[in-house]
Amino acid sequence: MLRSYRVLAFNLASLACLNAAFADPPKSQAASPAKPKQVVLISFDAAREISQWERSRALAKRTGAHFTYFLSCVFLLSPDTRQDYAGPGKTAGKSNVGFGASRKDVADRLEQVRLAAAEGHDIGSHACGHFDGKAWSKADWLAEFASVRRIFENAYAINGIPEPADWRDFAHHALIGFRAPYLSAGKALYEALPEAGFQYDASGVSNGPAVPPTLNGTTRFALPLIPEGPKAKPVVAMDYNLYVRHSGGTEKPAQSAEFTERAYQAFRAAFDTEYRGKRLPLELGFHFTLMNNGAYWDALERFAGEVCVKADVECISFRDYVGRKRAGETQASVGG
Repeated sequence: MLRSYRVLAFNLASLACLNAAFADPPKSQAASPAKPKQVVLISFDAAREISQWERSRALAKRTGAHFTYFLSCVFLLSPDTRQDYAGPGKTAGKSNVGFGASRKDVADRLEQVRLAAAEGHDIGSHACGHFDGKAWSKADWLAEFASVRRIFENAYAINGIPEPADWRDFAHHALIGFRAPYLSAGKALYEALPEAGFQYDASGVSNGPAVPPTLNGTTRFALPLIPEGPKAKPVVAMDYNLYVRHSGGTEKPAQSAEFTERAYQAFRAAFDTEYRGKRLPLELGFHFTLMNNGAYWDALERFAGEVCVKADVECISFRDYVGRKRAGETQASVGG
């Protein structure tokens, strides 16, 4: 009897070894699905000062980033040609943000637009006169968009500047994205955007980073609320909102270093949350105006210099993102 138990035990042990030999091997860490790349979307509104065009393009070259420039088309008109624009319900030659400083200033800005586009950046529209369109009708928005495209495509001719041979074709296809002045978006705007040929809008604000939805043919991006400051109070992730938070919208150059550090810490914390978590796209917005002695641009340069160079991060334009989404690709083809 004892021998029978020993044989049975041996047979069971042999069977266990045989089953183990044919069982699935343990999964290694390498077999786990790879995280998607972290997307960062950096944009600039108004796009006026030539020095800031040059500075932002230099930052892009250092970091491999692609930016979106939301251009106000009045900056493509000089004091002599300002009458070529009339906003909805406004007399000709009126603008909330002025016009180009001179014919040469307009020519220099057009050259920056051409250089930025050649380097892979996205040229979007910030309308023309920077008027608040919250009460505009669809027809008003369509009229403004008609001015945007007419002035952009004919900027050289309007100002009597020699036109590059490839300008018309580029200008006709360049503007696929829009951000409303003051972020004043509404039903009439969203009805007008697809009819005016825009593929995306970046006028929204969201509670935090989010995947932008596409509604009625328009992909809708939103600046997120991000924690900022000692109490981590939410603020829209844009330099102007930080400027109001930090100094009440007035210049306090003596505290510039403090504001730079606060802005950088807010940007980096928002990035780290997504980078370590779900990796939702993070959107940050800036202006060409150097608020609080350039504090927010200094923070941007430090931030981009750290994150955009990472192999698993893509600092891309809205155009890049929309193109990838529409093509059904899983990863962007440019960036870090």
